[in-house]
Amino acid sequence: MVIDVLYDTCIDGIRLLPFLFLTYLAMECMEHWTGEKMRKVIGRSGKAGPAIGSFLGIFPQCGFSAAAANLYAGRIITTGTLIAVFLSTSDEMLPVMLSENVGASMIAKILFLKVCFALAAGFLVDFAFRKKEEPQIEHFCERHHCHCEKGILASAVNHTWRIFLYILVVSFALNFVIALIGEEALAAVILDKPFLGLFVAALVGMIPNCASSVILTQLYLENVLGAGALMAGLLSGSGVGFLVLLGVNDDRKDNLRIFALLYGFGVAAGALVEVLGVVF
Repeated sequence: MVIDVLYDTCIDGIRLLPFLFLTYLAMECMEHWTGEKMRKVIGRSGKAGPAIGSFLGIFPQCGFSAAAANLYAGRIITTGTLIAVFLSTSDEMLPVMLSENVGASMIAKILFLKVCFALAAGFLVDFAFRKKEEPQIEHFCERHHCHCEKGILASAVNHTWRIFLYILVVSFALNFVIALIGEEALAAVILDKPFLGLFVAALVGMIPNCASSVILTQLYLENVLGAGALMAGLLSGSGVGFLVLLGVNDDRKDNLRIFALLYGFGVAAGALVEVLGVVF
């Protein structure tokens, strides 16, 4: 059984490889050509920050979440703008779904809901925390940026092989568990307790690593997670953004508050998706 699962996992992974590379190559071109302009837009956003941040955050990878963390540490953007960027960031969800040939309508629905939730949460947070702080430019540091500096092609190759390995490991684990327990039995355990799954998925999403979004996306595509749990996990996840925030923001209580807000909004949004019966 192990050999069969390993064989199937490798075959599926190899089929995904060219799609992953082409996706990352396109994204790296976009990031290198427009990234700096977009980061300047975030920094000058002012009261409209949550609106701008929620739209820019949907761009794949965690570049904007890392940039937003630095901007927030320098108090150049508001808490609401940071929350909006973090919530809308999808990290590796989009490349994985594209490589799996997921329908454009499903991807569009997920991204649209993420933007809506991020937009609402960002303005809500800014309304609740209206304290004005002076910019602290000395804390603004781009050195934590998660992108490679060796060119578009090298960066695309680097992202491709890292996520390819993640997908292989996650897919093997999922396929092995499903083969051992049975797909219907495993899905029933989680899907019969949808609201418990929301809390677990949101917690998994908080892991500051690309693997969390890969795991959540793969679980959803395997029909193990429901739409609400997927939304909870993808919203709470911010790639390496929160990890960068911990390194550049000296206010630990503030970091804890942001962690709690991300988790709370992720669970609440996932619950709303479940209650409304949203289907991707």
